[in-house]
Amino acid sequence: MENFLSKIAEINDVINGFAWGWFAIIMLLGTGLITTVITKCFQVSHIGHWWKQTIGSMLHKGTRHNKDKGAVSQFQALCTALAATIGTGNIAGVAAAICIGGPGAVVWMWVAAFLGMMTNFSENILGIYFRRKNSEEEWSGGAMYYLKDGLGSYKGCKQIGKILAVIFAIFAVLASFGIGNMGQINKITLNIESAFFGNVSAPTLGGVSVVNWVIGFMLMVIGGFIILGGLQRIASFAERIVPFMAIIYVIGALIVMIVHYNKIGAMFAAIFKFAFGAKALAGGVAGTALKLAIKNGCKRGIFSNEAGLGSSVMVHSNSNVIEPVKQGMWGIFEVFADTMIVCTMTAIVVLSSGYINLETGVVDEGVSDATLVAKAFGNVFGKGGEWFIAVAVLLFAFTTVMGWSHYGAKAIEYLFGVKGAKVYRVIFVLMIVSGAVMTSSLAWDISDTFNGLMMIPNLIGVLSLTPLVIKLTNNYVDRNIKKKDVKPMLSVFPEIEEEMEAKLKIQQAEEA
Repeated sequence: MENFLSKIAEINDVINGFAWGWFAIIMLLGTGLITTVITKCFQVSHIGHWWKQTIGSMLHKGTRHNKDKGAVSQFQALCTALAATIGTGNIAGVAAAICIGGPGAVVWMWVAAFLGMMTNFSENILGIYFRRKNSEEEWSGGAMYYLKDGLGSYKGCKQIGKILAVIFAIFAVLASFGIGNMGQINKITLNIESAFFGNVSAPTLGGVSVVNWVIGFMLMVIGGFIILGGLQRIASFAERIVPFMAIIYVIGALIVMIVHYNKIGAMFAAIFKFAFGAKALAGGVAGTALKLAIKNGCKRGIFSNEAGLGSSVMVHSNSNVIEPVKQGMWGIFEVFADTMIVCTMTAIVVLSSGYINLETGVVDEGVSDATLVAKAFGNVFGKGGEWFIAVAVLLFAFTTVMGWSHYGAKAIEYLFGVKGAKVYRVIFVLMIVSGAVMTSSLAWDISDTFNGLMMIPNLIGVLSLTPLVIKLTNNYVDRNIKKKDVKPMLSVFPEIEEEMEAKLKIQQAEEA
């Protein structure tokens, strides 16, 4: 058995190296660059507009409230997407990027996020444009649908579109059980056990501490109550928890930064020095260090915000929004909030902690990426800082599980229908306990590979549909910014287009 598992691990390492290697980074950054160029750098050129239409529209009824059956509000869609993206990657992931790639990795994390804003924008508008109602009158959208109906509409691409849609859905389901469930639960369990039960000698059951079993069953019960309630309950939970956890974490990080205010100058100097400085150009080991900075910064940025993986579009497509481009703008804000704010706060905490030599970029002995953030908070808040991080990981990781339960359900729905999605949710909830008692990292490693493999069919779909992205963006800009009298483009389906046009007229009349 050990030889068999060892062989699987070797095979997975090879595939993972492809899925999360230079090919993935170039493909993801390339897609982000292309979508940035074709939209005329929308995330910058229209920054005032997308900011006003997203977080600036919070007082509008349609943004926070929803009356449409089978839909959630725009803010709930954002929070559910953020619930899935703001996870352990924002804490341990950022620390790992800096430990492996040095302080310069932060710059490349920002670069990946800047370009990823427009990848997520493009995914979302395609998701809204190709969505449709299922048998329960709930919106269904995602990469599966714009691959099948978008790419598949091109001459000679019908079968290719269908095949890629199925491949994406299969990878999404497999990733949902690993990265979206067992991996997150395992991180929660280990952090809680370390912070609160480190000195407790508990009996074991099946070779696993009873503490792990108890934590697993408690999380399963809470998770089951939320997940089995469907998207409406998941979105309601996310709407309440996500803003709270993000704000509290950012406040805690700001306090750490203020306490270490005397290191801020040196910290930012190190970030840019190791990203572009003389040491990076010196060749030899320094040249290798530059590659590590680029690779780990980009990888962790992408891993955190998931722009390009095609995952969050599955919940954005459930929004009650009328305009595809408007939900695309929520996608821009999602990446901004996840990486530019939350991940940057973690980077500041780590680099100002004193555990990393800002002159050499080397981490102190005895400190690892798994403990770095907790130690940094502990320096300022004492033992309470470690508890704070344990609770942060609990909230971040648990909300990720909630978000991914929806992604997996939508992928199963595409493959087997609505009834299949209901069965999936039950299995997903039962698997939560497995994550708590999991002792091998192999399941996490394999699901990490599936998570990366999702991007290939998704990005093929996004890149092939860039002409449509241009048309939809220009149509929106012409009507809403340049105030031209142009017929709106709201859906690929005539009956939905007609329905959305009627709603748009009502909305415009109410706003007038």
